Amino acid sequence: MEHIVLKASDLDGYLTDRDRENIERLNRQYEEAIDSCRELVGRGKAEVQRSAKDNLIHLYNGMGKVMQEIVAVEPQIHVYSFETPEAIHGEASRLIAKLRDVRTQTPEFIYYIQRAYELLFNLAFGGNRRKRKNYIIVSTPVTIPVQNYAVHKIPDVDDMVTNSVMCVMLRGALLPSMIMSKEIQEYTSDNYITPFALFKIARDDTKEEDNMEYVLNLKRSYFDLDLLNGKDLFFADPMNATGGSLVTIIKYLRDQGVEPRSVSFFNVISVLKGSLRIVRAIENVKVYTLWMDPVLNRKAYILPGLGDAGDRINSTDRGDSPRNIIQLIADYGANIASLYRDQLMKIEETVLGKN
Repeated sequence: MEHIVLKASDLDGYLTDRDRENIERLNRQYEEAIDSCRELVGRGKAEVQRSAKDNLIHLYNGMGKVMQEIVAVEPQIHVYSFETPEAIHGEASRLIAKLRDVRTQTPEFIYYIQRAYELLFNLAFGGNRRKRKNYIIVSTPVTIPVQNYAVHKIPDVDDMVTNSVMCVMLRGALLPSMIMSKEIQEYTSDNYITPFALFKIARDDTKEEDNMEYVLNLKRSYFDLDLLNGKDLFFADPMNATGGSLVTIIKYLRDQGVEPRSVSFFNVISVLKGSLRIVRAIENVKVYTLWMDPVLNRKAYILPGLGDAGDRINSTDRGDSPRNIIQLIADYGANIASLYRDQLMKIEETVLGKN
């Protein structure tokens, strides 16, 4: 069998009646926001525009409070802007605003994606919650009167990450996965470089949200089932819209007898519906997201969203010539290749090691 397919109806079967009520509540609120968006797009009078902006602010504040209330009773879902001190929310908010902006081009978009995953790593593994500390001693360029050394204290995360495998849901997830692996390497006491597992999975964009299909292409995936069993599986994808891709992969692995010790999903933006589907469908899973958006449109795109994150990171393929993983990495250029050299070597081992 070369393809594994999961349908949207399978995903919705995991949701509770309460989940559906909450999702519908946000859908109704977002419909009001759409009306204000129409007024902002138009060329109406200044007072109409001001009223639309005020209403939009009011609606988004309301939806944010609703989502925070819902997530507060979901211990498997962690949202940066819901859990961290209010004093630092502005950093995440401004970062997300830059990623959403249509004027943000690829180099700057990648820069903000890197910053986003640094914040996500700290949400999951760092901060004051980690009482145990590691010490880093580094030599500096200063040699007078003698070679100088500096001592720095960082959270001890070894027990949380050194059993992990970085699982990549190609293709928009490739660079975020490399960033997350690099963060792990930098924080561990033994310079741990995660193994990689690469899954070629895509949803059928000819379909709509209510009849969507998620297709895992095994022929173009690269992974070792034995390597995944009993491991902490980390997935880093900029966007979590429906949750379908992650559920498809984990369901396939478990059907093959693979039992992960845990599953962690790191997103820059996620939708409430996708997050709820994941925590209902997968055991021992945690979802970490920088920002939560309220709804999906009928094509299963996040609203307000930021467009296709994969295209904004990797640029678009020519329709008749989709790039493979090696071509994608080559397009990242020398700076990215140099920064994530160890991660690229692990990816190369994964691809070339497939039988």
